[in-house]
Amino acid sequence: MTARALCERPLTEQAERIAQAGVRRLILREKDLSCEEYTALAADMLKVCEREGIALILHSFPDAARKLGVKRIHMPLALVAEELCREFEVGCSVHSAEEAVSAEKMGAVYVTAGHIYATDCKKGLAPRGTGFLEEVCRSVSIPVWAIGGITEERMPDILSAGAVGGCIMSGMMNI
Repeated sequence: MTARALCERPLTEQAERIAQAGVRRLILREKDLSCEEYTALAADMLKVCEREGIALILHSFPDAARKLGVKRIHMPLALVAEELCREFEVGCSVHSAEEAVSAEKMGAVYVTAGHIYATDCKKGLAPRGTGFLEEVCRSVSIPVWAIGGITEERMPDILSAGAVGGCIMSGMMNI
């Protein structure tokens, strides 16, 4: 996931570095932008991601996805609807096993579950831990990605809990 405020360089340049690190999927999560600003950034990122072989997933802006012809979108559970899942390959953020089941029933193709470890992005909120992640993974048949405080060193624990991988945000914004 992106967080351009954490980058030392333009996000499009950072995407090139992320690709060199071997990342193959990138969620463009820039919630503070207007739809027009987000669409413009997404258009630039789409060019870089296509050139670098990265699948770009838009976050929370279905209108931008429609305009740019992007078929993958990530949404908070509260904004997911079955109609959206028929139009796009929808991934969904969840914070409980029950939410993961709801997302799957609506047609989500994957979920991100978290936050697993302590993270500056969720200061003051206790992490849910790998036991929570195991519970989410057992509750659904779609892929589960761990999020929150994920590092390469923690990846074995994430995989052991049943997740297919982890989403790294802060660590990827300054490589």
